[in-house]
Amino acid sequence: RVAITAGKIEEFKLFLEEYLADIPIENAIEKIICFGPNLMGPNILINNIERYDRPIIWPGSDSTESDVSCLWDYESSVIRGFDLATSSGPLCEEPMAAVAFVLEEWTGTLKCELAETAATGSPIAGQIVSAVKEGCRAAFLRQPCRLMIAMYKCEIQASAEVLGRVYAVLGKRQGRVQNEELKEGSGTFIIAAVLPVAQSLGFAEEVRKKTSGFAMPQLVFSHWETLTEDPFWVPTTEEELAHFGDVGDSGNLAHDYMMSARKRKGLSTDEQIVVSGEKQRTLKKNKKEKSTDCDSALIPLL
Repeated sequence: RVAITAGKIEEFKLFLEEYLADIPIENAIEKIICFGPNLMGPNILINNIERYDRPIIWPGSDSTESDVSCLWDYESSVIRGFDLATSSGPLCEEPMAAVAFVLEEWTGTLKCELAETAATGSPIAGQIVSAVKEGCRAAFLRQPCRLMIAMYKCEIQASAEVLGRVYAVLGKRQGRVQNEELKEGSGTFIIAAVLPVAQSLGFAEEVRKKTSGFAMPQLVFSHWETLTEDPFWVPTTEEELAHFGDVGDSGNLAHDYMMSARKRKGLSTDEQIVVSGEKQRTLKKNKKEKSTDCDSALIPLL
């Protein structure tokens, strides 16, 4: 349990100010509605609605009353929709991280008298939750999307004769060597590297097999890392089409990770079952060709 002091709150607010510097909202720190998911995640919901001055979330801050009283009654439904959207993102149905959503406008025909029913499980509350959830997911997809992958810290002890084989296995699995040093008094090298968790299945066994048991890897969880590739990237310019082809023959690592996760969870994917269908032959045609070959082979015997 960590004690929250005023100094730590101010330090956290300074960190958020640097993080939210690119958002064109004056005093965005004081307009934060909540964090998510579960009201304590790495995502932020910011209020930028005119005439809606909600209470400030920071302890010890002065807050003013809202001019749009009915919006305050519906805020719990808005927060719930934001929480659902950030706990299950549109890419892989995994939690979002480091995403800020801004509420720009509130429009509707609902009367303030109906606001009292929003907290009692009425259909109005559910509709608001669903609308906010889908709105956040759609807004997320309109911006450049990136995947975050879990990374292992890998420490390998190997002799000089098998260093090349160890590097080959790491490169094959998108690993990166961070440091290499020789252990004093021996001919053993200690290699420090990072390896994606998604590529770690069978890694230790492959290293021992390639090095005949002269290398011993140890894997420990290290951090989360953002992939630089856009999972929805496709070649568009003439140079990209000339270099990668019409379908991006070189492959997209982020797209492959996304499709693998969606396929594992039973979600829809863009995988094509039939490729170049005009080049395939039907079974009936194949049987006909086989029977013709058999008849031609029997002709000399007759």
